[in-house]
Amino acid sequence: MTPERAKSVIKSGGSTLGIELGSTRIKLCLVAEDPSQILAVGAFEWENRLVEGLWTYHESDIWQGLAAAFGDLQKNVEQNFGLKIEKLRTIGITAMMHGYLAFDDEGKLLVPFRTWRNTNTVQAASELTEQFGINIPLRWSIAHLRQVVLDDAAHVPNIRYMTTLAGYVHWKLTGEKVLGIGDASGMFPIDSDKKDFDEEAVKQFDELNKSSFIQGSIKDLLPLVLVAGNQAGELTSSGATLLDPSGNLEPGVKFCPPEGDAGSGMVATNAVAPKTGNISAGTSIFAMVVLDRTLRNMHKELDLVATPAGHPVAMVHCNNGASELSAWVKMFIRFAEISGLKLKADQIYQMLFEEALTGAADAGGLLAYNYLAGEPITNFVEGRPLFVRTPNSEFSLANAIRAQIFGMFGTLSIGMEVLREEQVELNRMSAHGGIFRTPGVAQNFLAAALEVPVVVSQSASEGGAWGAAILAAFSASGDVELSKYLEEVVFKDAEGLTVIPNSADVAGYSSFLKNYRAGLKIEAAAVENI
Repeated sequence: MTPERAKSVIKSGGSTLGIELGSTRIKLCLVAEDPSQILAVGAFEWENRLVEGLWTYHESDIWQGLAAAFGDLQKNVEQNFGLKIEKLRTIGITAMMHGYLAFDDEGKLLVPFRTWRNTNTVQAASELTEQFGINIPLRWSIAHLRQVVLDDAAHVPNIRYMTTLAGYVHWKLTGEKVLGIGDASGMFPIDSDKKDFDEEAVKQFDELNKSSFIQGSIKDLLPLVLVAGNQAGELTSSGATLLDPSGNLEPGVKFCPPEGDAGSGMVATNAVAPKTGNISAGTSIFAMVVLDRTLRNMHKELDLVATPAGHPVAMVHCNNGASELSAWVKMFIRFAEISGLKLKADQIYQMLFEEALTGAADAGGLLAYNYLAGEPITNFVEGRPLFVRTPNSEFSLANAIRAQIFGMFGTLSIGMEVLREEQVELNRMSAHGGIFRTPGVAQNFLAAALEVPVVVSQSASEGGAWGAAILAAFSASGDVELSKYLEEVVFKDAEGLTVIPNSADVAGYSSFLKNYRAGLKIEAAAVENI
């Protein structure tokens, strides 16, 4: 698209905005009528805090960060096109799934936002899993709600509404208490046929909860469930001020249903059809596999969630992703600084990743655990990052970085083995996230870990913000299936790199994973003693 055409689209209000509240960044992505055309981005970095033993973001962080990210977008649009964003066609919001945001009848947040990263819900999750007969992970919103009931938390009698981070921001911008079905499926079990919360699970929870102080049915406390393509409200005057305190943005912009980061990631990687899947790598790392049949058994390693269109999905979610790898790279960034080397962070990442390609297939016998937080798949309530080697290990820079990248995929590949045992067919996995920006490194290792072709598109690094923009554009596209819209509009000319698993890499990773499993006892000892 020419700069003149892009300027015309923005000035006329034809552009669409995607908003992502991720674990480390709030990112905005502005696209044209064809959402494959990205016009501008804006971002604001933030970080979760451990407060009184719980991971959280302050409520003020949400709004200050969102306004700062929009301000950054405005600055980029002004620099590149000489104008400000005043009108928009549609807006889509995506954010970290799960967690706990509870409000009273005046809309006041009762306790600080509890993120997906918290693992204080073991008792509730175990109880609900037995009650429902499906796996209820520690991070699901219903597990958090049940846990505060079991803990006799003082705020419980005042709860009148509960939602996710995306649902909360959407509510404040539009006044609508709604949620996309993908995000909703991480709050409470979903009936994929009826595209709503599971009625039997609602009855079971209400029966279990009848002696508590919660008023009414659980369904009265939850958002209205919508699917991709539905209209979900308009930007109010107060919402426009929250998003753009400068006052340039006009209210009245239409919204699509707010979605979770899993759903927007699936859209951004064209992985919403059965037998496809995607990997999203950030602070956490998770795989989403769209199912073409019901699984035979319940598995604690798998969540059963939904695509933004409501199709059933098996999700392998790992709490720990790229944070430990980033910590290692920061040491080299600092080394470059004190050495007087004028290298950007992206350059250092690329050099280290490319060096990892020269390492031994099994990372030389080195082990890396990225467990900054607990990891339910491997039964850890707490985590301790570890780097382990024996006297006979091949300790080199290439192997050390390779082990760190392998360590990101360790727990994920353990969870994915369950799907192989269920004989779930996979034609491809798409991947997105910053670690895939250096071509042919993390992507190659992931293909070896999962033993399936992995696709990374050129737009993969734009991630969930772009996925949210696509969903917003889709809501204004008329009657068509989401998978068809992605294939025929968004990805029709998409270029991407597909990697087929290499037999030597598969064997090397398999050797690493065998040691990784054995070394979990070391991780357990570290949690117990350090």
